[in-house]
Amino acid sequence: MVQGSFKRQVEVGRVALLDTGKLAVIVEIIDHNRALIDGPTTGVARQAFPYRRLTLTPLVVKDLPRGAGQKTVKKYLETSNVLAAWEKSAWAQKIQTRQTRAGLSDFDRFKVQKFKSQRRFALGSAIYQAKKQAV
Repeated sequence: MVQGSFKRQVEVGRVALLDTGKLAVIVEIIDHNRALIDGPTTGVARQAFPYRRLTLTPLVVKDLPRGAGQKTVKKYLETSNVLAAWEKSAWAQKIQTRQTRAGLSDFDRFKVQKFKSQRRFALGSAIYQAKKQAV
């Protein structure tokens, strides 16, 4: 197969990020607009889901049979450690950071602002000292 500009194909076993923010696995391809998804460990019920409401991730559950049942999907997810790989990815960490920041109170945001200011001051001082000694 010639690899084109698309890196992620819709395929059975592909892990997808839903527009609700949860992960699910494509279990069966229904037609050009929908796929059957299931997320037994992520709280997503088995359902037909339109492609326009999901984003394909680079993760794939290898050798998942077409139309696999919920127990089979759960077993394959646990053995392939896909969810652990997702948690380590920069994409998942960025989403987690966004959710954490959205839940901050005004005082928490103020503290973050102060910490950033302290960090900038320390970094700027260190750069200044390094430039001064280099000259």
